[in-house]
Amino acid sequence: MNISAENMDFKELNEMIKAAEGDVFISDCYGQRYIGSGLKDKVITIEGTPGNALGAYLDGAIIKVKGNVQDAVGDTMNEGKIIVYGNAGDALGYAMRGGCIYVKGDAGYRTGIHMKQYKDKKPVIVVGGKAGSFLGEYLAGGLIVVLGIGADDLPVGEFTGTGMHGGCIFIRTDKELTGLPAQVVVGIATKEDKEEMIPYLTEYCEIFGFDAEKLAADSFYVLRPNAKNPYKQLYTAN
Repeated sequence: MNISAENMDFKELNEMIKAAEGDVFISDCYGQRYIGSGLKDKVITIEGTPGNALGAYLDGAIIKVKGNVQDAVGDTMNEGKIIVYGNAGDALGYAMRGGCIYVKGDAGYRTGIHMKQYKDKKPVIVVGGKAGSFLGEYLAGGLIVVLGIGADDLPVGEFTGTGMHGGCIFIRTDKELTGLPAQVVVGIATKEDKEEMIPYLTEYCEIFGFDAEKLAADSFYVLRPNAKNPYKQLYTAN
């Protein structure tokens, strides 16, 4: 189904998407919110700039955006994929608990905030460019990869991993990574460490046309929660 979203209210657009049989192509998208919210089994391709909470509560569908996206993409996402061929706003993957988000360009502040993992539900975010401050804030589970492609300086902002008590963050850079909070333990990623991210890095590169083998051979930092993390007792029983 082809839909021109020009001058269309977001409620009308989302009703059309949910009622459509089969995959959906949306053109002329100008800030409509909640596109694909809760969907299970469609492929949605969007030309334009969808509004906040794209793919919120996504439960298995695939969303492809041929442009930029705004804030809270994949909010509380459960399963599926969101593929962004441009840049993303703030709070990407907020409280995400499953599925994958791939962003070709940059992401804003608080990417991966409150992400969590339960059994085989493992949320993954791969950002090709840079990510803003508070990356992985209160991270409780899952995987975040920041590739820093095209970045001349450190590809993450300040306060990376603040309150982190689970999960893992990989940052590709040869710059010194300093100023991390007490909740984070950082080291240079070994070949064995990188095995966790390789499947997602490979898929990212297949989508966007990069060389996965070359990127994987570069230097990465790996960030994990400190075993003495003072935040952990607030979220789990000791």
